[in-house]
Amino acid sequence: MIKLRHVNKRFNPGTMNEVHALRDISLDIRKGEFVTVIGTNGSGKSTLLNAITGEFLADSGSTEIAGRDVTRKRDFERARDISRVFQNPFMGTAPDMTIAENLLMAVLRGERRYPRIGLNAGRMSHFKKEIARLEMQLEDRLDTVIGTLSGGQRQAVTLLMAVIKEPRVLLLDEHTAALDPKTASQVIKLTRMFVERGGLTTLMVTHSMQQALDLGSRTIMMHQGRIIEDVPENEKQYLTVEDLLDKFSEIRKHERLTEDIIEQLRREYR
Repeated sequence: MIKLRHVNKRFNPGTMNEVHALRDISLDIRKGEFVTVIGTNGSGKSTLLNAITGEFLADSGSTEIAGRDVTRKRDFERARDISRVFQNPFMGTAPDMTIAENLLMAVLRGERRYPRIGLNAGRMSHFKKEIARLEMQLEDRLDTVIGTLSGGQRQAVTLLMAVIKEPRVLLLDEHTAALDPKTASQVIKLTRMFVERGGLTTLMVTHSMQQALDLGSRTIMMHQGRIIEDVPENEKQYLTVEDLLDKFSEIRKHERLTEDIIEQLRREYR
């Protein structure tokens, strides 16, 4: 479903601020696979998602989505196949529109023209059933302006918007990092439910090593724009957070990770 081959990206090339954000990234993600991504700050995790969505064009390499070469396609040309949920709960929705209107926009995503049928009784009934799955007492508040919701409620609705039309690829960019622990736990529960229900091909960047171990079939570890480890399911199911930290320590010997970076990881992922 996702195929990257030797993808490279530099920002501000030829200047003092040059950053080699992605270094020879090659990655295959099969249809229905759920892959989690961890790494240090600035390791290229979110940049990897941006490369897949087409937020920028890579300097070299190729990208395929569902067998279609999208290497030179921009983000709006890839949008029909990809849904994304960001870390910030206030991204991904229209704050001055109601919950129902936001869900309608999500349903119409990728349509060449808007149908004449809008928020009729049948569609509202469907939205009510879908919103009830969130378990946030929003099913009778479809006419509520979404900008008035709490961050956790809004993130849950954003997640529903991302999956309501079952995209080919779902990208989750630290989508629980800004939430309190209780709400984050509920959003993770919903994530698991939606992904399993739709058999969605999912790539999730997370700040939590425990989430990386609990969710998905593989875990990718990144550092300085490179994939330095790809942990398969048959190995991952037996790992602990300390095991992952030990892996970073082992890789340090070859990748020159300093003690400061290892300590940063322990602080970030404890």
